[in-house]
Amino acid sequence: MEAINDFLVGANSYAEWPMFVLLIGGGLFLVVYSRFLPYRFFRHALAITAGKYDDKKAEGEVSSFQALSAAVAATVGLGNISGVAIAIHDGGPGVVFWIWMTALIGMCIKYYSCSLAIMYRGVDSDGKPQGGPMFYITRGLGPKARPLAIFFSICGLFGFLGVFTANQFTETFMSVVRPSETLYATSDFNWQLSIGILLAVITSFVIFGGLKKIARVASAIVPFMVLLYLAAVLVVMGMNAGQVWPALKMILTEAWNFKSVVTGGFWGLVIIGVKRAMFSNEAGLGSAPMYHGQSRNNEPIREGLVAMLGPFIDTIMVCTFTAVVIILSGAYLEDGSGIVMTLNAFQKTLFGWGDELLMLIVTAFALSTLFTYSYYGVKSLSFLTNARIGQWYNVYFVLMIVFAAVASLELVKNLIDLSYALMVIPNMIAVLLLAPRVNAAAREYLKKMKHERA
Repeated sequence: MEAINDFLVGANSYAEWPMFVLLIGGGLFLVVYSRFLPYRFFRHALAITAGKYDDKKAEGEVSSFQALSAAVAATVGLGNISGVAIAIHDGGPGVVFWIWMTALIGMCIKYYSCSLAIMYRGVDSDGKPQGGPMFYITRGLGPKARPLAIFFSICGLFGFLGVFTANQFTETFMSVVRPSETLYATSDFNWQLSIGILLAVITSFVIFGGLKKIARVASAIVPFMVLLYLAAVLVVMGMNAGQVWPALKMILTEAWNFKSVVTGGFWGLVIIGVKRAMFSNEAGLGSAPMYHGQSRNNEPIREGLVAMLGPFIDTIMVCTFTAVVIILSGAYLEDGSGIVMTLNAFQKTLFGWGDELLMLIVTAFALSTLFTYSYYGVKSLSFLTNARIGQWYNVYFVLMIVFAAVASLELVKNLIDLSYALMVIPNMIAVLLLAPRVNAAAREYLKKMKHERA
């Protein structure tokens, strides 16, 4: 395990800079190139999500709201609770500012990539409509670009595993329930293994039911779990109102700490923020276009506008609230990282039972993330082989849940960071090259909307 982790650390040092340039540099280019269109049409995006423009006759398997719910279910999860804690542990409070900046850029990236998912929607070997980077790379850039799509799909076989979620859920359970101390005199390893097996079994019941079942479960769980989490955080912030502004001020001032003790100094701090933001909202990664490509929507721009709400919900809102609670509670100054830091913050600020409440919320987050993540991996393997073989990814997926439950956080984090960094490269290359076609479609869409209102 140590040798594998050392390899992942070394590989990450080479992969993170191309990822950074394409994600931030490319993202800033798209913001300017779009003339800030996604942000200017924020209210229109909300109207689309509410179903105002739904077309039941359009091609696709799920509604735009269901596609957004499924995509958000995969991103609003332990990345927003544990991932933010890891970021603050590794880079201090200032790292949250760079998470914000990456998320704002990510909104524009998702607008472009998910518009392309509809624009270049393809079919799998079973004849079912599919969307995602593999299809807009091959159909948009042509057959010569197929190696980029293959590279993306191979990396996706690892990046779309639910290992981080399984690992952090297990750590949450062990920290809150402490079964080795209070229930039976068994080793932590056996309990961790049992939790992993239970998670794998529960996940299997949903993921083997296909996209429609995943979308139904996600659209039922996501709104409830986000509201419950936000309610808990707002209670904490209300009870500690005098410390909210100092916490936000610390984020803003520490963001420009050029003498940061983080490895790599100031730029190391920025890269931590970029990595954790990408882990939180997956903008630039190419995962969300797979769900949005299944939406019952024949208007690419309309779907792109719905998709760009994802980073706003899961990063600008959820991650910020998590960070404020961690900072105002002082939990970031204590030992421990990942979910343990967030548990300590909630326990301190919610009458001593906040960790039990967070355990309930984390359970919902973990399950919804596992339900939705498997779909990405199935599509990656299906593209490399065919739809029938692609379904076998679910078997590999549930087995890796068990592995992740007993693995170290460091190993799991490095595996996902490397996979994500490598997936960004082919996806962002395609998005940047195809951006002019999205702009052309946007001009036509806006003309159509203006004509309909006239």
